Amino acid sequence: MRLWLPQASSSAAESDYLMLALVLAACAVLALVFGLIFVYVFKYRAGSGRDRGAIMEKTWRIEVAWTAATLLVFFGLFLWGGDLYVRLFRPPANALQIYIVGKQWMWKAEHQGGQREINALHVPAGRPVQLVMTSEDVIHSFFVPAFRTKRDVLPGRYETLWFEATTPGKYRLFCAQLCGAGHAQMIGEIVVMPEPDFQDWLAMNGGTGSGSMAEQGKILYMRNGCSGCHGGIGAGGAQSASTVPAPSLAGLYGSPVTLDNGEVVIADEGYIRDCILVPEKRRVASYPPIMPSFSGILGEEDVLKLVAFIKSLAPEVQR
Repeated sequence: MRLWLPQASSSAAESDYLMLALVLAACAVLALVFGLIFVYVFKYRAGSGRDRGAIMEKTWRIEVAWTAATLLVFFGLFLWGGDLYVRLFRPPANALQIYIVGKQWMWKAEHQGGQREINALHVPAGRPVQLVMTSEDVIHSFFVPAFRTKRDVLPGRYETLWFEATTPGKYRLFCAQLCGAGHAQMIGEIVVMPEPDFQDWLAMNGGTGSGSMAEQGKILYMRNGCSGCHGGIGAGGAQSASTVPAPSLAGLYGSPVTLDNGEVVIADEGYIRDCILVPEKRRVASYPPIMPSFSGILGEEDVLKLVAFIKSLAPEVQR
């Protein structure tokens, strides 16, 4: 056993410093409280001869001083932790996206180029990596101690997590949420490689032979009849809602969408997933509610490929 885990990500050191500061602050308060208890226990012990009848004059300056000092310390720790939390939830724009599916009892990963892994994940060092994660069955938790990063992976929705690995090497991946009888065996490995070695690994493992995730998603798109309403390349809604039954998918990802209840949402991975599996949850305004549900027809991995395809569709050029 090691007393101190390696710090293998850009946020690991700051996370450790924050935790250390919280522990030291808690220990200081603990020492102050118990120190005063022991002082008074010794000072007013039986047989000490101390006068216990006199009422001490309250010193408001001391009261205000120690209350203000502890308030500032803990409020400062709160701001520090809040700032770190927000930064860890905002991936850089240039982050490499990798899709993760948790399943009893394994981790399945798929890269944009179609490369697949089970209970392993190869990532480049010195480059932000964003994981888009979901579960096929129960709640799992993606935990890499060396990166000081952990995120619950939930069925029926997407969770995102980003990190920047700094030190090449192999690091353990655990499921930190009890997920069934085989929970203890749900262990994987994160392999951090220098960028040139990572590119070589991608080239050598060249996907499934069916192309990138977006290309596989396009095949699923055509095979499941999506082109009948949305058009061959997802541009079926370029006309008015009175002439086509479905909105355009070109440039959909990241754009605002007005729903039939007047709410405006951003079309992220979760929104696209809902439209495929539970279309009645968030229907688009001005279009008839004829989108069928593909729940039970498409698995999570197929949905991720469709999401990758829709994300790849460029906005339509206005003429």
